[in-house]
Amino acid sequence: MTLDRAVLAFAGFVVLVSLTLAHFVHPAWIWLTVFAGANMLQAAFTGFCPAAMIFKAFGVKAGCAFK
Repeated sequence: MTLDRAVLAFAGFVVLVSLTLAHFVHPAWIWLTVFAGANMLQAAFTGFCPAAMIFKAFGVKAGCAFK
């Protein structure tokens, strides 16, 4: 798995978990979805992604998006 796919999979996981928590636990969990979306949007324009930095530190091989 490349770094690009790991970041996309993690973002999707965070969105699904936060929506589940918002539905079953408390509606305020929707803010985690907002945060994930805002982070994906800013990463698209700036190239800075904290999740990519963490995955890279764990040794996930680089893809073409995050170098």
